[in-house]
Amino acid sequence: MNIQEYIKIVHNGNPFWFVDEVSLYTNQKRILDTIEKKKYLDGRHAISNRVVENYNGKPYERRSIVLQYAKLIVNLETTYLLKQPLTLTGDEGIVADFKKVYKKGKYDKIDFDVLNYMVKYGNSYEYVYVDDKGDIKSKVIQSENGYPIYNDELEMIAFVEYYTSLNADYYVVYYEDSVTKYSTMGDGELKVVGEHNNVSGLPIHYKTDNELDASFGKSDLDDFINIIDAMEDLLSKFSDSFYKFHNPIPVVIGQQLKGEGLNQHIVGGGITLDDNADFKMVSNEINHQAFESIFNTLMQQLINIASVPAVALNASDVSNLSEMSMRMLYHLADMKAGINERYLREGLEQRNEKIVALLNKMGKSYDEDTFETLDIMFHYARPVNETEVIDNLVKMYEVGAISLESLIEISPYVSNQHQELERILESKDVTKNVIEVDAKSDMKQDNVTE
Repeated sequence: MNIQEYIKIVHNGNPFWFVDEVSLYTNQKRILDTIEKKKYLDGRHAISNRVVENYNGKPYERRSIVLQYAKLIVNLETTYLLKQPLTLTGDEGIVADFKKVYKKGKYDKIDFDVLNYMVKYGNSYEYVYVDDKGDIKSKVIQSENGYPIYNDELEMIAFVEYYTSLNADYYVVYYEDSVTKYSTMGDGELKVVGEHNNVSGLPIHYKTDNELDASFGKSDLDDFINIIDAMEDLLSKFSDSFYKFHNPIPVVIGQQLKGEGLNQHIVGGGITLDDNADFKMVSNEINHQAFESIFNTLMQQLINIASVPAVALNASDVSNLSEMSMRMLYHLADMKAGINERYLREGLEQRNEKIVALLNKMGKSYDEDTFETLDIMFHYARPVNETEVIDNLVKMYEVGAISLESLIEISPYVSNQHQELERILESKDVTKNVIEVDAKSDMKQDNVTE
């Protein structure tokens, strides 16, 4: 089924079919969930909805303690995979061209934004295009603005971007060969405000796994928001109990003598009791052990489900760890990063295909074998013992088990591998030329002496 058949069957051939598409219940439900996730990350948690109640005849505003663990976890998840820029490997010619495209298009930031949206909301969209200067760029479409359209075989046949700005609605409709922009700016009627050819195809849809819907992803926040809500509820209610129910109540047992009692200017305030009378302050006991047990259990489950190392949340103390011990601590984080890498790589491979097609239209020529050499390497932000890594690299290089290029790529101190390799080769050429010049000078000197 193509988009024309989809419009005819689903929207009865309506020329403004994209308006009805945006209004579909399934799409509105998905967008509403994304907006709710944004509000949650902004700090609007369920605990903030606690109402004011009466206590001792006065209004009492109950505690609402907000824990922003969700934002911290998704930020850790994103930076763990993309703290270091991606490394492109393969044929030197195509890698050099791709590096230029990535640098001009600021793709390091594009990659970070794409993964950030995908982790937070389950879906992220990227549109590759050529700007007015002839440079290849990418546009990241907000998750709440994207409406991909799939046919019965889960193939994207069109894409709609919908947003509001300046009290007007905007619809950007992406087809395989064209892009049309509609707006209600001005008189409020929907009209075409822009149209151009589409040279790169439909936007790329990055998504996570979803057990109930193969077309759209599922946010990682859904796995642990309820745990954070329970932690906030526990902290807030315990704080309320401390202020409301742990206030001591004065109790006098027996008869209190009448009179002024002790002079408060001499020894402070006090009371005078009759013989065999007693006075004490009665209060509820604080069971802090039970509170700590429940809170620590919730924290541990949060760490396990979110696949975050306990050391990253200051939940455990570590010292004098070896490289293997550090790998074991970050094992769950590595597994989670590997899953995100798989999701991200699926979209990046589509992006690379689009970039190669655009470069071929610009005069470059890459055959299929050359393109197949192109690969992407991710660098996890796991703490490492750099001294141990360098010692292992040196030993492998000395026995011939690794090339100089691979050594430079793995080295933790080198950020630009190709530039560093060129500098090393130039340094070797200069040294070689100096040695040859010195050798020739010595030979001439010997001839003169003879």
